[in-house]
Parts: sequence; C-alpha cells; structure tokens
Amino acid sequence: MSGDRVRVLLAKPGLDGHDRGAQVVARGLRDAGMEVIYTGLHRTPAEIVAAARDEDVSVVGISILSGAHGRLVPEIIQGLRATGLGDVPVLVGGIVPSADEASLKAAGVHEVFGPGTPIAAIVEWIHARAPSPRRPLS
Repeated sequence: MSGDRVRVLLAKPGLDGHDRGAQVVARGLRDAGMEVIYTGLHRTPAEIVAAARDEDVSVVGISILSGAHGRLVPEIIQGLRATGLGDVPVLVGGIVPSADEASLKAAGVHEVFGPGTPIAAIVEWIHARAPSPRRPLS
C-alpha cells in the first residue's frame, strides 16, 4: 500500500448489529484511494480508541444506528483526547436525530452524515481535513 494514503478507521460501537452502511462507506473510501481499517461490529469505546492509536489513523468514522450515540461517541472522543489523538477529526454516520447533532459537535464530533449522504461528500470532507497520513506507512 502507498505511504501517502489517508488512513480512516471506521468503527461500530455498542450493540448495533447492522453494518451494511459502514461497509458501503468503507468500499467508497477505498475506491477513492483511502486506506480503511474497519473494526467490525460490537466494539467498545476503549477498543475503538486503541485501534485508532495502533493504526495511526488520520480520521475516525463512527457508524451508529442504535441510538446510543449520546453516550458512546463522547466516550470515544474523550478516549482519543486522553491518548493524545484529540487532533484526529471524528465523523459520525448513521441514524442521529438532527436535534442531537449540536450536542455531538459540542462533545468534539466534527461532522455528522445521515443516511443517503453521497460517498463523494464524505470523501470531500475527509480530504479537506486529512490531506495526508499521520505518519508514513512502511
């Protein structure tokens, strides 16, 4: 893999068992030339933070459909900050009521993408905020 590819961690926290949307986004980001690390289902906030640290990602994407975004997403962001990754942009996708977007952004989420968001919009957002990897890949 190329050392200049943006590395994106896509994570599925909590008990949410549906990942079709995350898989579609992962494929779209890969098709756009990004390296995508997908955590799989049922990850804890600590597992997501550890994966972001270990994979040295440029962006963290959280896919959540379960309604637990108000608790899980801030916990992930706090963990990223505590691990020295507070500068990593965090995006959230899935089912998030518009009334909850402000509180997620106040907690540190950079953007929320709802169902039906074109992959091109997500790619553009990532390229605008993470134009290069955090470290060269070997």
